[in-house]
Amino acid sequence: MLNEQDPFSGYRQASLEARAASANPHEMVRMLLEGLLEELARAAGHMQRKAFEDKGKSINKCLNIVHGLDSMLDMDNGGEVAVNLNRLYDYCSRQLVSASVDNNPKALQPVVEVITQIQEGWANLN
Repeated sequence: MLNEQDPFSGYRQASLEARAASANPHEMVRMLLEGLLEELARAAGHMQRKAFEDKGKSINKCLNIVHGLDSMLDMDNGGEVAVNLNRLYDYCSRQLVSASVDNNPKALQPVVEVITQIQEGWANLN
């Protein structure tokens, strides 16, 4: 469904869905990390404008992405890396909830930093 304020949203959504459908697990993680960073920026903007409903939707998207990343971890075979990522994702979830409750965009910065570091590490796997 196209958004009248953003006529390209339908195209972007279809493009994203096509990329996700053809992505291997490595690419999927990269896409999720990228999407999370974009949504964190949107959430911060919503907080600054005191757009509480949009902030809630954005934080919920962020939490869903973090939980999706966490669910992709292979805790049986991933060793210390999986355990550490699990802990980082748990920290990010708690920080997102805290930032939302306090409506504090600065409280999102530690999550941005953690996810950026994970993204950089993930990019170095290629």
